[in-house]
Amino acid sequence: MPRKAKAGKNKLKTHKATSKRFRLTGSGKLVRTKGGKSHLRRRTSKRTKAQLSEMVPVNGRSILKRVKRLNPNMEK
Repeated sequence: MPRKAKAGKNKLKTHKATSKRFRLTGSGKLVRTKGGKSHLRRRTSKRTKAQLSEMVPVNGRSILKRVKRLNPNMEK
């Protein structure tokens, strides 16, 4: 027997790298993590290492637009 044709549009898929790098805050701001945390950190000061763990707000409409396109389910 032939299968039934699916009705509607295709499913939107989340870009996994984007979903791991960006978060939405409660107020709706987009924040990102900082890079440079994986290796070669022995010579780095404790203060610098602590600052790497902070989330940074993302400014710029083009980046916001790109992230929303790559991760459509991120919206609150």
